Amino acid sequence: MFCYQCEQTAKGQGCSQIGVCGKDDNTATLQDLLVHALKGVSMYAHRAAQLGARDASLDEFVVEALFATLTNVNFDPARVAAIIQEAAVQRDRARNLYLAVACASGITPEQFNGASKFVPEASFDGLITQGKLYSIPNEKQNNGDEVANLQEMILYGIKGVSAYADHAMQLGGKDASVFATIHEVLDFLTQPSPSLDELLAMALKVGELNMRVMQLLDKTHTDAFGNPVPTPVRLHPVKGKAILVSGHDLADLAALLEQTKGTGIQVYTHGEMLPAHGYPKLKAYGNLAGNYGGAWQDQAEEFAAFPGAILMTSNCIQQPKNSYGSRIFTAGAVAWPGIQHVSRKDFSAVIQSALDLPGFLEDGPADTILTGFGHNAVLSVADKVIDAVKAGQIRHFFLIGGCDGARSGRDYYTQLAEQVPSDCVILTLACGKYRFNKLQFGDIGGIPRLLDIGQCNDAYSAIQIAVALAGAFNCGVNDLPLSLVLSWYEQKAVAILLTLLHLGIKNVRIGPTLPAFITPNVLALLQKNYNLMPVSTPEQDLAAILQ
Repeated sequence: MFCYQCEQTAKGQGCSQIGVCGKDDNTATLQDLLVHALKGVSMYAHRAAQLGARDASLDEFVVEALFATLTNVNFDPARVAAIIQEAAVQRDRARNLYLAVACASGITPEQFNGASKFVPEASFDGLITQGKLYSIPNEKQNNGDEVANLQEMILYGIKGVSAYADHAMQLGGKDASVFATIHEVLDFLTQPSPSLDELLAMALKVGELNMRVMQLLDKTHTDAFGNPVPTPVRLHPVKGKAILVSGHDLADLAALLEQTKGTGIQVYTHGEMLPAHGYPKLKAYGNLAGNYGGAWQDQAEEFAAFPGAILMTSNCIQQPKNSYGSRIFTAGAVAWPGIQHVSRKDFSAVIQSALDLPGFLEDGPADTILTGFGHNAVLSVADKVIDAVKAGQIRHFFLIGGCDGARSGRDYYTQLAEQVPSDCVILTLACGKYRFNKLQFGDIGGIPRLLDIGQCNDAYSAIQIAVALAGAFNCGVNDLPLSLVLSWYEQKAVAILLTLLHLGIKNVRIGPTLPAFITPNVLALLQKNYNLMPVSTPEQDLAAILQ
């Protein structure tokens, strides 16, 4: 295997024996093969869409299948193998769709090979042999490091887009133009000799697409659950039976809350589910009890101590320990061999497990933290924020957030937040906030110094806040007293970075390390055009930002 799609990849170069995430060689190989198969689907679907024809079920299959290849999502090689076989079926549907619309339009169909002709082997071992042909080292040998690495950056960005598109789909949020662009990008990745300029332009197009998808997801969330409002969230349990929900999918959380009404079971959020408490229609459920634990990389210890059932709704699963393997369940795209996978429409197995377990025997302390500072909430008090800036009460804004992880060096973000001066406001989002969100930062004239904007996809909210402030001060976003200091781990963070570059946002600091798939030439270009910087030390970065 070879995989370097996440920040924690081995030695900062690539995992070649087993993934740092726990992904084995077979799963990694099959995921490479699945991506190849999906490119074949999109070669036809892209051309059909250009002629005005699309198939909604085919579009949704590609998004769901691509989501399964993200870091910490699907670790089950048997399930990945089944998706590959289905991809061949969907490819044939896409081909027939294209041929039919071309014929109806009086157009001679294009003839092409490669991924469009892929025929999966019937046996598992045969699929593994096929998958070895499409590994990253082979792509580098065929295309050269520069092209292959940029192709991978585009691929990781579109994987991140697919995750957000999948979450929106669960709530009915679908946009034909989004699906069409996903097919276009996957088709582009089959081109034999793309130029550097073409690759960089496509990377920015992925960033533009991700902005549209994050906007779509924001709308589906607020249409379904209302605009987030600042909300105190309980940090310790209450007595009673319990279910812990981790991942990102608010639709799954809502379905579970509905299905557990009247059962006496208390539902707790974990990881990226914390922002759910800010949505009015979710927090209206009396059985949404609070948040338990922190970021995804601490789940082994936290899940072992949780005395109830656990539901993983999307990515961020780690290898389950024996101590809780019988009471953890997966849904949607996420899977682990030997772990029970349940339908999103029927969480009865999860509920029964919770009823059979002891739950919490007593109430914990009543400590809380605040969440729910989405763009609607922040912009509703924009006049106070603007007045505080003009009065010199707020000197600077810091966006400190992104993916968390287990690699050493991530305490940088804790230290940075702690050292931000008391006349500055910290915006945060994604699970990176768990590095410091339980610290006491106080307020500035009634405005909390720490504003939890939400999940990683709520980078859209952060962008809307920045744009609104720029409008209020009659300047560009890059001219605001605003600094972005981001942590990254997996492919959704890549999509967000490409969005920021698409918007022309400069001076972003990222860490704790730079992506292994960005070559020195590309990094030099990003530094020249966008002043993209690696983090250094909290002291040095603060001094440079506030000088």
